[in-house]
Amino acid sequence: MREAPKRVFVIHGYEGLPMHGWRPWLKGELEKKGFKVFVPAMISPHAPTMNEWVKQISLLVDKPTNRDYFVGHSLGCIAILRYFETLDETERVGGAVLVAGFSSNLGFDGFNSFYSKTIHWEKICGHCPKFVAVISDDDPYVPLVEGSIFKVNLGAELVVLPGMRHFSGDDGIIELPVVLDRLLRMSK
Repeated sequence: MREAPKRVFVIHGYEGLPMHGWRPWLKGELEKKGFKVFVPAMISPHAPTMNEWVKQISLLVDKPTNRDYFVGHSLGCIAILRYFETLDETERVGGAVLVAGFSSNLGFDGFNSFYSKTIHWEKICGHCPKFVAVISDDDPYVPLVEGSIFKVNLGAELVVLPGMRHFSGDDGIIELPVVLDRLLRMSK
């Protein structure tokens, strides 16, 4: 009996679009390698709420397994972490790559629902054994310290890239090889 394909769920951020920036490139590269890739349009990207986004991820994933991997960009990172908090005690996923993620609302009230309760780092780590945090040294929105917060609390490998700003299509980022590389490494 053949094993089910490994799955990757790519969650965009605030005001994001599923097939913008580096996401179409990543989807194509992963599919060439046999992964089943999901890049959903998240509900209300201009006025997101934690409950809606977590529910949408949960419905999309259905039954998580250790053959499932997640990639978040910006607000998509905390949405993934909040989703991990909702998993049953025995459920495990394979890993997550968090691009330009952050651990607080960064002073923007529109993100408050995602940060209205304490982040349960230990619980999150109990469901996901491998994390990579990718951050830019010149992100205009996300301070460099956020990568260190993920490193300390999630045991994430921290990758700091120069001059990538917020890793968005508007910044001219249409490929992001480090994400592909880390997904391939963690899924072996």
